[in-house]
Amino acid sequence: MSFVFNDATFASDAQQQIAFLTPQLYRINTAIEMRRYPSYDYARLVPVNTDGDMWDIGSVFYQGDVAGKVGFLAGKGFDMPYADIASTQFVQQNYLAGIGYEWSLQELQRAAKLGRNLGTEKADAARKVAESFIYSFFVRGSTEKGVTGLINNAAVPQATVPADGTSSATTWASKTPAQILRDVNLALTAPINATKETSIPNRLLLPSSRLQYLAATPIGPGDGGMTILTFLRDNNQYTAQTGERLEIIGSRELETAGASSSARMVAYEASRDVVQGHLPGPHEFLPAFQKSSMTWEVGGVLNVGGVEWRLPKGGVYYDGI
Repeated sequence: MSFVFNDATFASDAQQQIAFLTPQLYRINTAIEMRRYPSYDYARLVPVNTDGDMWDIGSVFYQGDVAGKVGFLAGKGFDMPYADIASTQFVQQNYLAGIGYEWSLQELQRAAKLGRNLGTEKADAARKVAESFIYSFFVRGSTEKGVTGLINNAAVPQATVPADGTSSATTWASKTPAQILRDVNLALTAPINATKETSIPNRLLLPSSRLQYLAATPIGPGDGGMTILTFLRDNNQYTAQTGERLEIIGSRELETAGASSSARMVAYEASRDVVQGHLPGPHEFLPAFQKSSMTWEVGGVLNVGGVEWRLPKGGVYYDGI
């Protein structure tokens, strides 16, 4: 028995297929652009630098410092001291990656015959996977590419909180509110002292479980129900020096990010002078093309450079909380 495929209205003409597919995909891409995924909100954690484009291989930047010393002069002396600039060159590399989706001829046929729009599910899935990838690349880096992220850079100073909780434990569950506040202020003051007050941390990342603990634990008796978290936001080293409220964010990535898989907190100045994530090519879909007799592909590409700590001492990791 043989079967004859004969659909003069649509399937036999590739031009008709693409004429149907193009506006469909335009609608899909427009709808997907409006979607947001808060759980992969890397821009909330690290300043994002979008300079460049999809095909940039990286960038070169220079970190400079002033050099020179004022000296005493004689009235007719010729020994004028001079100031100068000392600079160091750094190279930051970008990585091209991709995630797309495909449509089968059967799916296109059915949508055309019924006069229905193609669903956004596949494009939605591709975009969500891309956002998840960028989030992971910024936060943890990539072992495949040999790069680190926001929470695990070896150049950032790292320490363990004091072991003076119950039974000499370091965890916050074993400590008093006063000891917890001290631990946080140790993290906030470390970059201030390490950079000679040129960098002041304005952001504190905590493991989600620790943030929840602070939000549910009273600061002490007779406090009117104030929690450790409420007190901490307005009573800390950053607020004391600037008069501004400390930004405190919870992150699931920190639950086991510390030494020996312990919980880690990260304090840092959230500015591009200190740390930034490079995203010269945000995820975008390419034009559709027919890759086989029964399959259409929509490629998706992105260009990501990862997180660059320009001033590692502007941040600190404290483990064991």
